[in-house]
Amino acid sequence: MAPGHVHSSREADRRSLSVALGLIVAFMVAEVVAGIIASSLALLSDAAHMLTDAIALTLSLLAARLAVRPARGSMTYGLGRAEILSAQANGVTLLVLGLVIAYEAIVRLVNPPDVKGGLMLGVAIAGVVVNLVAARVLGAGSGRERSLNVEGSYRHILTDLYGFIATALAAVGILTTGFDRADPIASLLIVAVMLYSAWRLLIASGRVFMEAAPAGLDPNRIGQQLAAEPGVVEVHDLHVWEVTSGFPALSAHVVVRAGADCHELRRVLQQVLTDRFGISHTTLQVDHEAAPQPPLQIEVPGPERH
Repeated sequence: MAPGHVHSSREADRRSLSVALGLIVAFMVAEVVAGIIASSLALLSDAAHMLTDAIALTLSLLAARLAVRPARGSMTYGLGRAEILSAQANGVTLLVLGLVIAYEAIVRLVNPPDVKGGLMLGVAIAGVVVNLVAARVLGAGSGRERSLNVEGSYRHILTDLYGFIATALAAVGILTTGFDRADPIASLLIVAVMLYSAWRLLIASGRVFMEAAPAGLDPNRIGQQLAAEPGVVEVHDLHVWEVTSGFPALSAHVVVRAGADCHELRRVLQQVLTDRFGISHTTLQVDHEAAPQPPLQIEVPGPERH
């Protein structure tokens, strides 16, 4: 991905994150008040999750600002991986909060409190609307692929959306049957979604930190494609990794035929990597194969004459 495209994509990310943050903070305050009045764990757990959403969006926004700073000093790649740190932090908060809510839900399954189902339903429906708008804002963007940074915040918002749907269903159950345990059961369903989202974020960010090949790029296929180019004898020490979201990088040692134009071949290979695999940041060490050596001549001395 070209640096200019990455920069414009990050500017769009910042705008989306700012809008979503404003929506979430405004609704979170209202939900905390409603959850206390309704004595609903599902609402309070959603409000707590929305607090982590607000924190996650703030971290993502800060990371997006850091990521556009130019490389300087010892940070030769810039601060792009601040976005990956943000995504990993989002995954950890989802994991911890999910476990806390699961514990409280189990306690309430044993001793269910009285829940005001009407207020719970009204807030849940409003929450569905707000989170649909926030998810739409973060998920849109002219078909551009979301960075892992924005994906982390998007997962938080999407979890809230599912949570509010579960809360609304629980409220309907309470209003129609008086079954108060529907509230902690809805909380456990929310927890399941939170833990799944946390797992996906931690795996994805962990792959970047472990410098695994980006998803969708097969190093073996890339090596075979490079080795198949005319004039290439061998490709080895091939490494493909992701500096940050949308910034794949590659390095390799390429051996070409003796007498071949190594500079022209390097340009051809770089174009292949850009056009076929979307990798524009490449480091190729190109060397000629060793010229064949003539057989070693060994002179055998004749018999000595006296």
